[in-house]
Amino acid sequence: MYAPTKQSWKSKQTLPSPSWRGFFLTKPFLGELTLIEGLLNRIRIKKQNGYQEEEKLRKRLDLARLPFHVAIIMDGNGRWAQARGLPRAMGHRAGVETLRNIVKLCLELKIKILTVFAFSTENWKRPQEEINILMDLLCEYIQKELNELHQQGIQIRAIGHIHELPDPAQKEIIRAQDLTSQNDKLILNLALNYGGRLEIVDAARKIALRVKNGELEPAEIDEAVFEKHLYTADLPDPDLLIRPAGELRISNFLLWQTAYTEFWSTPVFWPDFRASHFLQALVSFQQRKRRFGGL
Repeated sequence: MYAPTKQSWKSKQTLPSPSWRGFFLTKPFLGELTLIEGLLNRIRIKKQNGYQEEEKLRKRLDLARLPFHVAIIMDGNGRWAQARGLPRAMGHRAGVETLRNIVKLCLELKIKILTVFAFSTENWKRPQEEINILMDLLCEYIQKELNELHQQGIQIRAIGHIHELPDPAQKEIIRAQDLTSQNDKLILNLALNYGGRLEIVDAARKIALRVKNGELEPAEIDEAVFEKHLYTADLPDPDLLIRPAGELRISNFLLWQTAYTEFWSTPVFWPDFRASHFLQALVSFQQRKRRFGGL
């Protein structure tokens, strides 16, 4: 039997033909390579500029004058996805990642309360497929993040008509609230199936029932009594409300509580909202003089 020698084995090795090797030197390939390198350089420069901007903003912050309670309307997920030719679900998933990063930043800055508008009572008008995706993402977020959030000392709360959400979502919310109820580093307040007008109507119903039962006299009803019947009864009003996606309205969010809240808007969609944008909002907040109706 023939056994190939070392020399004959080498001679059988297949090497790229000169024509194939030459492909890598052709103008089309070199052009594509240059394009890819250019895109990567742009990404690196953008990240570097973002870090530099973030550091500049951090130096301008007065850590003794940060807002105690920040509220955010997480807007623009669907438009972010559509602008990229992606399903709206991809925008919502990207928005979850942004929330994760902002929660970490709030912890770092020792902001005590973060309330986010996650799902409004009006969102039931959306296609059922999108609603299902949103509910699945809610469950997924809690399942994946709960242990870490708990270890970080974050207390999870939910406001709104939680009892009308799908059973799996209700169970995850209850589990998260029960596990984290004693944590005090940061309150993450999720507004789910929430509407500001509905909250006020619910408070009025509770007060009317107390009056009917003889527990409260109509003359005793004032702003302080009314506030005690809101979903946020034991929380201070937001100091700062942030709205991405360029909208200049509060969209039925915390109508009572935002009477004297400072408002900050950015055209950036929520999935593109970065630490630098959050810091810009904080710097803007610190430059304002809050009068609460006075001089």
